[in-house]
Amino acid sequence: MQYYGYGYGYGGRGIHLRHIIGALVILFGIVSYFSHESVNPTTGERQHVAMTADDEISLGLQSAPQMIARMGGEVPASDARAREVQNVGQRVVSRSQARKSPYQYQFHLLSDEQTINAFALPGGQIFITLGLYEKLGDEAELAGVLGHETGHVVERHVAQQIEQSRLGQSIVLGTGIAASGNRNGLATWALADLADEMVQLKFSRKDESQADEKGLQFMTEAGYDPRAMIDVMKILKEVSAGGGEPEFLQTHPDPGNRIEAIENWLKEHPFLAEQLTRGNPLSK
Repeated sequence: MQYYGYGYGYGGRGIHLRHIIGALVILFGIVSYFSHESVNPTTGERQHVAMTADDEISLGLQSAPQMIARMGGEVPASDARAREVQNVGQRVVSRSQARKSPYQYQFHLLSDEQTINAFALPGGQIFITLGLYEKLGDEAELAGVLGHETGHVVERHVAQQIEQSRLGQSIVLGTGIAASGNRNGLATWALADLADEMVQLKFSRKDESQADEKGLQFMTEAGYDPRAMIDVMKILKEVSAGGGEPEFLQTHPDPGNRIEAIENWLKEHPFLAEQLTRGNPLSK
């Protein structure tokens, strides 16, 4: 007879202390995740988020300087392009349902010309790189990008992902502890980590689609032609051409699929085109 670890059973096939500890770690993570629930102050949706709106604002303000530094600094406020980003962003917020949210929106144009990206921190700090800005044609396209990022803030996607990440880490850690005495323990832990990563990517793609819908809503409410979002997706599709990475390993849905979703949204939300605008061409 041979015992493994500190548990009970023969030949390593019984219940061991490490199995109990691993299960407890996983259980604690699950209980903690589902016990943290709050109502989204803007949409009324119940979400598994522990942070308050004030916590999100504080986190965003604390993180903003680091993000600005990593992306080559911020284009000075005296620059017409930076003013354009700020003005269009504030119009999107002030004339849409986003104005009902408790966040402090600030829109930043980053100096990075090589990176084509836009992103949002919790609490209303929203960024677009000069690389992406220079590829946009008019205010409506810019409003689509900033409306999309505003959608991330309103839907509290970062706060949700923080909680999901904590849950995933608990599951991976618990699985690793339970498998630590097993010959295949390392492989089991790696598979659990990979599964968690895939789940997080799924959540992220769902968030991106939800932010697309919010962006369309917000820009339309602000008076911008939502068809401009299709042009934004064509830009992203052109940029990503040749990458070859399958969609299930991407954090963003395929631009082609996003165009189809936007076209479906436009059919479901008819509008009077003559009342909406593409806005002025962007400063270059």
